[in-house]
Amino acid sequence: MASVPQTSPSLACVTVGPDDFDVSTEVARLRAGDHRVGAVVTFVGTVREWRPDAASSEGAVMELEHYPGMTELSIARMIDAAKERFDVFNARVIHRVGPLAIADQIVLVAVTSAHRGQAFQCCEFLMDWLKTDAPFWKKEVVNGQGQWVDARASDDQAMDRWRQG
Repeated sequence: MASVPQTSPSLACVTVGPDDFDVSTEVARLRAGDHRVGAVVTFVGTVREWRPDAASSEGAVMELEHYPGMTELSIARMIDAAKERFDVFNARVIHRVGPLAIADQIVLVAVTSAHRGQAFQCCEFLMDWLKTDAPFWKKEVVNGQGQWVDARASDDQAMDRWRQG
């Protein structure tokens, strides 16, 4: 992967915080005034029911933590690396933190390019990186009992294909 500078021009394309987002507003901002854009690919992740009783349990939440400043810069650097790797114009990542209920939006990855193929690949690459290497920590809480979530082998395998190719 290409080296990424210490500061990142893509830092403005990263938001990490507790606030929800509107996909159409974010896509409009990403493609505003760029008449080269022929494809916009988005991925929206939501908090899913992680156990059968979670949705019916009072106070079931997914809690996400991160290191402010470090997390945003890390994501911005990955966007810069992705823009070098794929033929895309721009990318936007929004990741929510704090307590999130089942069905809440948790992440948005949006990518613009001239053609869909590179945009799809870039979006998938960024999402795979977010699942494996981004500095976030997740805890599932049901009925006041919390458990930290370990990395999944399937997420690591998905990221390995990008490291090899």
